[in-house]
Amino acid sequence: MRIRSITCFYNPLAANAELNLQNMGKLAQKAWHDFEKEGFEVQTSRFATPSLLSQLQNKGKMEIIQFAKHLEKRASEQGFNYLSLGTAPIESPSLFEVIPDILAETENTFLSATIANQKPGISPPAVKACARIIKEISTISSDGFTNLRFAALANVPPFTPFFPAAYSEGNEKAFTLAIECADVAIIAFQKSTTLKEARLFLLQTLEGYAKHLKTIAINIEKEFGATFKGFDFSLAPFPKEWCSLGRALELLGLPKLGYAGSLAASAFLADTLDRGKWKKAGFNGLMLPMLEDSTLAARAAEGTLGIYDLLQYSAVCGTGLDTIPLPGAITPEELTPLLLDIAALALRLDKPLTARLMPIPGKQAGEPTDFNFDFFANSKVINYHVQPLQGLLNQDNIIQIKSKKIPN
Repeated sequence: MRIRSITCFYNPLAANAELNLQNMGKLAQKAWHDFEKEGFEVQTSRFATPSLLSQLQNKGKMEIIQFAKHLEKRASEQGFNYLSLGTAPIESPSLFEVIPDILAETENTFLSATIANQKPGISPPAVKACARIIKEISTISSDGFTNLRFAALANVPPFTPFFPAAYSEGNEKAFTLAIECADVAIIAFQKSTTLKEARLFLLQTLEGYAKHLKTIAINIEKEFGATFKGFDFSLAPFPKEWCSLGRALELLGLPKLGYAGSLAASAFLADTLDRGKWKKAGFNGLMLPMLEDSTLAARAAEGTLGIYDLLQYSAVCGTGLDTIPLPGAITPEELTPLLLDIAALALRLDKPLTARLMPIPGKQAGEPTDFNFDFFANSKVINYHVQPLQGLLNQDNIIQIKSKKIPN
């Protein structure tokens, strides 16, 4: 188990912004030191803001871009590895238009845009705007890599520690912890002879880590006056077999992830996390990023795991569609239905979901990916059956979908 990120939140346009940035930088550095002193490896520290585009909507495009570049530089100087400028609001899809320019002019800055919330519902204009962004930013670099720094959000609350979904709210200073712990599930399933044993082993291990980490976090909270919002134990993977969530699911008895039984395995593991007694922030579900998990990448390359398999698993557990390699020639009109499916699923089940889709220029379905990135396992470009929407679903009126309440 490792701490993927110490994620800090504050508003860079609030009073005493520079002083607060320095304070949050010191918080992250102290937390990093204190966690590692207690034996917890830390990978990154990150900082996320409220919707910067909302706050700067009366500014010109160049002024917004320059502010984003300045903030990225200042964040780096304070020791943060990555910056999130929050989520563009669903009510204003016109604000989305500057996102490709910001991503083109920065290196370690992330952004998101919201396409659905319980209120007002699904915004087709926001969905279509996100589809255009995904297509446009896929051409910023020859490998389509810039889409790693953008996601469409559906029903995602503030103070989620994992990027690109992270954003804050108001002027509150806060921090959360994103945990990389798919390896804990592997160990639990290898050492257990029954599902009951596996569940108990995993829960006791994660709750033990949470108890230890919380003690350190509360001391940090008191020292720096920033609220500790909690943990996201989303069983995030790393692209090696020892930390593959796909491998953990297969250890439950699946011949291959993607075969029948995969939904049951996913539901069992997600239900186990739901029972965890720790302060929760973010998803606390199964994180199934195709290119960040060696088993998922392999199963996708074999053709046993596809987009709609991952959508099914999202219905019972996951965080949506993440790092999905798509044909470079895909159009915004063809991306729109997939984003609409994510939005509908999030609202109907009242759960947070995201879409981080990666069209790869020059690549066709079935061709291998060739990313040179330590956090990726290469796979093949995914094919899925899609055509542009027509008729009623292609209109721009808000789509209201009430969540299905499940009785206790």
